[in-house]
Amino acid sequence: MHSDPAEVQKSVRGYMIVFAMLMVFTILTVAASRFHFAVPIAIAVALVIAAMKGSMVAAVFMHLSHEKRWIYGTLILTVVFFFVLLMLPVLTSLDGLGIGSPWTAARR
Repeated sequence: MHSDPAEVQKSVRGYMIVFAMLMVFTILTVAASRFHFAVPIAIAVALVIAAMKGSMVAAVFMHLSHEKRWIYGTLILTVVFFFVLLMLPVLTSLDGLGIGSPWTAARR
């Protein structure tokens, strides 16, 4: 942080804006809980609201908005591991282990 008063004032203003937005999203969360959505829609609404609140907290209060290179690297690594874990069951179901070979089935 710089000790320049204008820079401090700018940071405080940003914190106040994020605080106000967090209050708005909290009110949206309470309002959304009053509606009786179908389960998939309710989950989607809850995840969107939670993602917005979490990204604001991470970007501003945790000062991650200044760490562009590290954040993008971590995000790309997360996406790569997500797809690896997503493909792992598919690849293990296609390997043929535990099924037996056609040659052993013909001997019986």
